[in-house]
Amino acid sequence: MATKETRRTRIKRSVRSKISGTSERPRLTVFRSNKQIYAQVIDDTTGKTLAAASSLKLTDASPKKELAAKVGEIIAKNAQEAGIQVVVFDRNGYLYHGRIKELADAARNGGLKF
Repeated sequence: MATKETRRTRIKRSVRSKISGTSERPRLTVFRSNKQIYAQVIDDTTGKTLAAASSLKLTDASPKKELAAKVGEIIAKNAQEAGIQVVVFDRNGYLYHGRIKELADAARNGGLKF
C-alpha cells in the first residue's frame, strides 16, 4: 500500500517527465509543508532559481489559504521584477486544490501567465 508521500513522489516524477522550465518559459514549482508554503521560479536548463517566495517571513496569523494567496502575489511580483511573464506551473504532485489553487490563482492575478 502506498503512503501519501510515495504517492506524491510517483505523481511528481510523472509530471516532471512531461514538463521542464526553459529560459523563455521557466517552471513555477510549489512545495507545501504542514505549516508553510513555498514557491520558486526555476530555469531547468541552467539549474538556477530565478525568483522565490515563501510564507516564512509573513508574520500575520492568517489561515493557510490566505497565506498561500499572499505567497502567490509575492512570487508574481518577484518574477516580474526578474523579467518573467510566462511560466509553466508545476504542482509538484499535489492536488490542484486548496492552498495550491489559491497560490496559482493569486499568481495569475499578479500578472503571471500559465
